[in-house]
Amino acid sequence: MPADLAVIGLGHLGLPLAQAAVAAGIPTLGYRTGPEAGSLTPAELRRMLSRGFRPTANAAELGRVRTAVICAPVQRGADGRLDLGQVGTAARTLAERLRPHTTVILESPVPPGTTEQFLRPLLEEGSGLRAGRDFHLAYSPSRVDPGNRAFGAANTPKVIGGLTPACTESAATFYGRLAEKVVRARGTREAETVQVLETNYRQVNIALVNEMAVLCNDLGVDLWDVIRCAETKPFGFQAFRPGPGVGGHAVPQDLAGLTGRSLRMVELAEQVNQHMPQYVVQRAATLLNEYGKSARGARVLLLGVTYKPDLADQQGSPADEIALRLMQLGASVSYHDPHVPAWSVLDRPIPRADSLYEAAAGADLTILLQQHRVYDLQGLSVKAQLLLDTRGATPTGAAHRL
Repeated sequence: MPADLAVIGLGHLGLPLAQAAVAAGIPTLGYRTGPEAGSLTPAELRRMLSRGFRPTANAAELGRVRTAVICAPVQRGADGRLDLGQVGTAARTLAERLRPHTTVILESPVPPGTTEQFLRPLLEEGSGLRAGRDFHLAYSPSRVDPGNRAFGAANTPKVIGGLTPACTESAATFYGRLAEKVVRARGTREAETVQVLETNYRQVNIALVNEMAVLCNDLGVDLWDVIRCAETKPFGFQAFRPGPGVGGHAVPQDLAGLTGRSLRMVELAEQVNQHMPQYVVQRAATLLNEYGKSARGARVLLLGVTYKPDLADQQGSPADEIALRLMQLGASVSYHDPHVPAWSVLDRPIPRADSLYEAAAGADLTILLQQHRVYDLQGLSVKAQLLLDTRGATPTGAAHRL
């Protein structure tokens, strides 16, 4: 069966899109752009294959689809700017096979102007076709939230911004097969900026509660009780919760390189959030001292080293920096995570605890970094000699909270 859709990039953005497409009955090609982080279980892959998914390494097949969505990963380079290298590679690969009347959509997180100023020239030069005349070009911010059981592709509105009104409508027609609601932006720049706003909104609000966590610890105030009460307000407040750091694939953008004007709040939020792993280690060392122990030589068990609960994805997890800083203090670090069978920090393997309760009972300090559902936190609080909860997940009084 010929494919209607090509998903270019099978990482954390592309795989969920491909899954949603095949669930909607759309024959889909999956084309990898590099060593991406996304992965499928054997059962998930079998289910997708049975529904019309076909992974391919043959770029020629990209020229046989009606719609191509570029989901190449974008990461921050050594200079602090976003690296669009894989987006460029995907664009050049597609351009050589691009046919008239194809709809091309970019979902990678990019700065405003990328679709028109970066992607469009690559596609036009490589294909000899004109965007907006010979093929449709649009941007749609990805709203993937791995592990979210309440909101998926179908019931999360999809924002579309096209190079021309016709481009917008073509992309909207495609996404209308996946999502219950499609929201049309004025153009590609507006759609790209939606992604910037949503990403930065998360970063800034997490930074606020992280700063509140430090303040409340100094004041002897239970922040989680404060949040519980505050979220009863039916307007003007959305609850965010502190943690040991901000992980995930979304990269905050201050756009200083584009406009010469820095988003000072975003810049400050990054600084606050990047400090949290160090703060966790400081709290750990203080707790050990209060109980007559030194960080040097202490046995420290880290629980949950992924960036989200109940997922195996470790992208951006603060656990790496926390483990490294603890080892620099001379602590003996081990970990437990049901989703991570092996873990190394700077090529140094971290011992994995097989028995959670035995490891917690034998550790001088246990630090809960991620709240996986399998953890019996009540039982853990009884077994652990000393427990630092960075997620506010344990019963009140059962552990020291961040």
